[in-house]
Amino acid sequence: QVQLVESGGGLAQAGGSLRLSCAASGRTVRTYTMGWFRQAPGKEREFVSAIGDRTYYSDSVKDRFTISRGNAKNTVDLQMNSLKPEDTAVYYCAAVRGSGRLTREYEYDYWGQGTQVTVSS
Repeated sequence: QVQLVESGGGLAQAGGSLRLSCAASGRTVRTYTMGWFRQAPGKEREFVSAIGDRTYYSDSVKDRFTISRGNAKNTVDLQMNSLKPEDTAVYYCAAVRGSGRLTREYEYDYWGQGTQVTVSS
């Protein structure tokens, strides 16, 4: 089992930055693909970014967000720059053993509880 805990959410102004972190425990996740998803009020959860054999981004965050493995080997960070009000959502960390272009919810086995990100205009 892998437990995931997100941190770093909060309130930012449009154009600002936030850094989310996901800490994994239970197993070493170096061989896992780690993903970030988000869910805005009234909308379905959507893919944001993932890191495994390489990095993947949705079109809506590409060139603004950067995903990376943290200095602590069992963490994954999401640096969010040039934030927009439409980035407001609950952000979830997810993990699955393996690699590839994994952008669908059902492809992930483990999920965190989520962290709120609110971007004001």
